[in-house]
This record gives sequence, structure tokens and C-alpha cells, in this order.
Amino acid sequence: MAKAFGIGRKKSKATNVYDITAAPASLTRDQAGRQRRYFISMMIRTACFLLTVALPSPYRWFALLGAVTLPYVAVVIANAGRESFAPGEALVTDKAKSLE
Repeated sequence: MAKAFGIGRKKSKATNVYDITAAPASLTRDQAGRQRRYFISMMIRTACFLLTVALPSPYRWFALLGAVTLPYVAVVIANAGRESFAPGEALVTDKAKSLE
């Protein structure tokens, strides 16, 4: 009867404990966030194009520079997400391979 409740039983292996806070965000939530960041960046680019037309000459070039370079920055910012490695213990474990 004592063994049925786990009393007096020795643990043979250490069990892994998973922490829910270490779980990554869901794919749909991540994609929605990236789409939002890209949309905001493109709205800023549209504003830069409109400012290129409306501003006087010295300021016009800064707005045009922003409108031209912002697509690259927007794509880089929008694609920053869903890293391929999990932080924490996976970074410090020794994964050396032997030739034996």
C-alpha cells in the first residue's frame, strides 16, 4: 500500500521541470506583432513622402532620405522575432562531440 502512494520509493532519474514563462509567444501573436510594426513603419514612410512634397528645400531632402531608407529598416524590424534558440539552459549546456 505504501508503494502505491509513492512512499519509500526512490527516484531513479531527475525529472525536468518546465517553466511556462520560458515558453515562446504563439505564432499568430508573433505574426500579428510583426505585421503591426511593419504597418506603422510604412505609415511613417508615407508621411515622409508627403513631407517631401510639402516642406521647403533643405528639409525636403531629410524627408526624402527617410522615405527611401525606411523600407529596409522596416523589413529588418518586422523580421526581428521568433529566435531559433531558447534562452536559458540550452545556451550553457556542453554539446561537444567526440570521435569515439
